[in-house]
Amino acid sequence: MRLLQRLEKERSFWFLLFTSFFFFLLRLPSLFEPYWYGDEGIYQVLGVAMNNGRLLYRDIWDNKPPLLYFVYSLFNSDQFYVRLFSLIVGLISVLAFFYLSKKLFKKEKLVFWSTAIYAVLFGLPILEGNIANAENFMLLPTIIAAILILKSAEYKIQNTKYKMLLLSGFLISLAFLFKIVAVFDFAAFFVFIVLSDETFYLKNLIKIKGIFLEIKKVSPFVISFFLPIFIIALFFFLNGSLSYFLKATFFANVGYVGYGNKLIIPQGFLILKLAVLALFCLFLYFKRKSFDTTTLFVLLWFAFSLFNAFFSQRPYTHYLLNLLPAFVLLLGFIFYNRRLQNLSFLIALLTFVVVIKNFWIYAKFPFYYANFIYYVAGNESVSSYQAFFDKGTPITYEIATFINANTAKGDSIFLWGNNAMVYKLTDKLPPGKYAVAYHITSYTDGVQNTKDALALKKPKFIVIMPNVGPIPFSLVNYKEKITIDNVLIYERVF
Repeated sequence: MRLLQRLEKERSFWFLLFTSFFFFLLRLPSLFEPYWYGDEGIYQVLGVAMNNGRLLYRDIWDNKPPLLYFVYSLFNSDQFYVRLFSLIVGLISVLAFFYLSKKLFKKEKLVFWSTAIYAVLFGLPILEGNIANAENFMLLPTIIAAILILKSAEYKIQNTKYKMLLLSGFLISLAFLFKIVAVFDFAAFFVFIVLSDETFYLKNLIKIKGIFLEIKKVSPFVISFFLPIFIIALFFFLNGSLSYFLKATFFANVGYVGYGNKLIIPQGFLILKLAVLALFCLFLYFKRKSFDTTTLFVLLWFAFSLFNAFFSQRPYTHYLLNLLPAFVLLLGFIFYNRRLQNLSFLIALLTFVVVIKNFWIYAKFPFYYANFIYYVAGNESVSSYQAFFDKGTPITYEIATFINANTAKGDSIFLWGNNAMVYKLTDKLPPGKYAVAYHITSYTDGVQNTKDALALKKPKFIVIMPNVGPIPFSLVNYKEKITIDNVLIYERVF
């Protein structure tokens, strides 16, 4: 018996070692990519700005919760180190997913296959796992929280159960502080806690006593979720910028939700999706006695994760990372529950079709590794390597080279464009609180804030990118210095 257990542990060890190494190889080229991805450029600006004394949201702006920018500031926005940290976090998430699968499926082959699929899909650039977006950092705390939620359902001792719930709520809060869509993972786990409790019935909520009893059961999870958010909000309140924090974290994302969700009325499609999700939860409530813990958990998390991915109806590839763990668990569930095998297979197939139809998938990934190998082997020029990621990347580097050669440390620049990477490559910061043109034009104070900052900082160079619309600021006291592939660079003369 001990020999079998030892062999099983050794198989798991070698599987995890090989899978981890393979994941590392899949992510390795991401460490050497050029500065090319627009959103990362914004994060880089915010990270450097925070390290230079600017208060997040008040003095430098983007519309996400603060932890992502804290990660960038921690590494001074050095892309290599931020990507390396993302790789390490992703690697640990593979290990965590293995233990989550083991807790749900028990069967070794099913656990191995599920973990392998997760590692490959997360390691490949097909879902933009190579980019250090908020989603890349959210998965680890979310998966560990899922493990703790499942463990809490096993314990009858209330103190132990509450400790598990406290820690899981805290972890989901960390995920939320990377990006607010983690609220759907919070909701999925909340519903699971409620439905997995055999003593819960809807009729309990009719009486005040019953309501308080249910609140007591979920309160550790809920309190530990909201406490870190409250502490962060308190920090910004004490620094006189609570309204900026609330706007960036919550209200600035309202427009995202409105995009594509109109059906007869504004947000009509969103209301329809919410109704379907609520009906599905109600179905699981009535059927829960015939479902085991694995079935209830996988179906619930998948339903909320699918809602998460399609919440805003925007087709950004990295949104699919929020769906990845639950979708892979659904694939494993096909072979776990024979009774629901056909239904779960159909759901997985329909999900795949809908995702392919509605999302941009990184189509160049088959050539991604060849591009890296050619470059490392010296068979490809730097410019060609950079252009693989975006044809404008070599131009960004040319602009940065010119600015670095013609500015001193104390000089400032202003970029009228959306490739904020220029600021990082030149070790400069935007004059105002907005790093890119679409932020300047999207927010009511954007133009005025930037205009005042330009008058105060008097940047040595103004860089005007093509295809971003006419610059809304005066170029008096500036003359055209150089044109780099349709990019106009003006130099201050007075």
